[in-house]
Amino acid sequence: MGTLLIWAGAAGGAAAQATSIDGRAVFLDARKGNCASCHRAAADSSIAGASPLGPDLVGIKARYPDRAKLRAAVWDLSKVTTNTIMPPYGRHRILTEPEIDAVVRYLETL
Repeated sequence: MGTLLIWAGAAGGAAAQATSIDGRAVFLDARKGNCASCHRAAADSSIAGASPLGPDLVGIKARYPDRAKLRAAVWDLSKVTTNTIMPPYGRHRILTEPEIDAVVRYLETL
C-alpha cells in the first residue's frame, strides 16, 4: 500500500527500468518528509499518536478529492494557505517529484 511505480523506458525497445518509492516510508522518514512529526492519522497505527501540530490526516482524500490539489498542497501549501508552517516540500526540493507523488498516493489511503 502506498507504493508508486515509475517506469522509464529507453527508446528503441530497450528494457524498462522500475523505481519503487513507498509513500508511507517517505512520510515517516525523519530525513525526508517527516510528516508524522506534525500530523496524526488514526487509520495508520504508526502515526496515530503523532503530534497534533498539523491537522489530522484521516479522510484527507475527502477533503482533497482532486489529486492535483492535494499534490499542490504537499508541493507548497503556502500557495493554498498563507499562514502555514508546513515546509514547501517541492519548491524547496526537500522531496523529489516521485517522492511527492508517492506521499500523495499514501495520503489518499488514510
